[in-house]
Amino acid sequence: MTHPLIQRLVDDHGYPQLDRAGHDDFVGEPGVCTLFFAGDPKRFRDTTDVAVVLPELDKAFGGVLRPALIAASAERELQDYYGFTAWPALVFLRDGGWLGTISGIQNWSEYLEQIGELLQSETRPLPSVGIPVVGA
Repeated sequence: MTHPLIQRLVDDHGYPQLDRAGHDDFVGEPGVCTLFFAGDPKRFRDTTDVAVVLPELDKAFGGVLRPALIAASAERELQDYYGFTAWPALVFLRDGGWLGTISGIQNWSEYLEQIGELLQSETRPLPSVGIPVVGA
C-alpha cells in the first residue's frame, strides 16, 4: 500500500500511475512531462514532501508540467534508464527527450529556478550510470 499523500496525486489530482508500458506511451506524447519517482516513503523522508509540492509546482508553471507517478514495479528499471541515484526524483522530459532530473526536496525558489531553466533548455542525452559509453 502506498502512502496517502502519494495516493492523493492519483485520486485527487488525476495524475496517471505509470507502469513500464504506460511510461513509454506517456512520454511519447508531445509537450513537457514530469515523472515522479517516489520510492519508499519509509526509506526516503523527502518523498511525502515532494508529493505535496508537485501539484503546487504544476500550478506555478501553468499546468505545462503534465505530472505522472511512476509505479513501484517500474521504478528501478526506469531509474537505471534515466540515470539518477538519489530518491525521490522528478524527471523532466519534452517530446520524449530528457531535460533533467531534480532529486530530493528543494526550497521553493530553487524549484522555480531549476524547473524554469529546464523548461528553457534543449533536450540532451541521458546520463549513463557507471557504464562507459562505447564510441563516446
